[in-house]
Amino acid sequence: MNQKLTSEAFTIYLILASMFIAALVASNLIFQKFFYWNPFGLFRFELSVGILPYPITFLITDIISEIYGRKKANQVVIAGIFASVFSMGIVLVANYTPAIENSPIDNQLFSKVFGLSPIAVLASMLAYLFAQFIDIRIFHFWKRKTNGNHLWLRNNFSTFSSQFIDTLTVITLLCSFGVLPWSLFNKLLISGFLFKIIIALLDTPILYFIVYLFRRRFHLKVGEEINLY
Repeated sequence: MNQKLTSEAFTIYLILASMFIAALVASNLIFQKFFYWNPFGLFRFELSVGILPYPITFLITDIISEIYGRKKANQVVIAGIFASVFSMGIVLVANYTPAIENSPIDNQLFSKVFGLSPIAVLASMLAYLFAQFIDIRIFHFWKRKTNGNHLWLRNNFSTFSSQFIDTLTVITLLCSFGVLPWSLFNKLLISGFLFKIIIALLDTPILYFIVYLFRRRFHLKVGEEINLY
């Protein structure tokens, strides 16, 4: 691959990494608002809004894993950890900074919205670590087994496994830390996991399309990866 295409591939990698980090940090900041979704009256999902950007992170790591390889995917995951810690440090400083009398957001309201964030992010980061590294490992296991074929298989198998671990871990820790009551455990676990499964199935065509564009643009064979080292 020539220098121009290599530079373009690196730029796209940075864009994907920035989208991954933005989605991860956003999910940690907005998690305390909950909503319900009842598609066709079949099942009532009760979910944190933090779950909305979170599946994007798994789609992006699957794209990076498929196109740039396992090492680059792991680097993005580690960068996400540092970004989460850094953002929570900023939130903590802001939380302990006293508001002036005519501030539109007073200390109490700010603390109510963001005060529990460090605990939640700790739980989220532990779940995130387990889930993302497992997702990447399983993805590449099936990539080797299928010689780079059957993208749908590794995408869904890796995501199903990692999303269950993620959902179970984060809800268990949030309930253990007292952020959420144990009475919500079963409902949130089932709702969260089923929602993520649905999103994983829906994003499979998106993954195929994006991988197709990459292979066409960078002249990649099935299973071939872009080397940015």
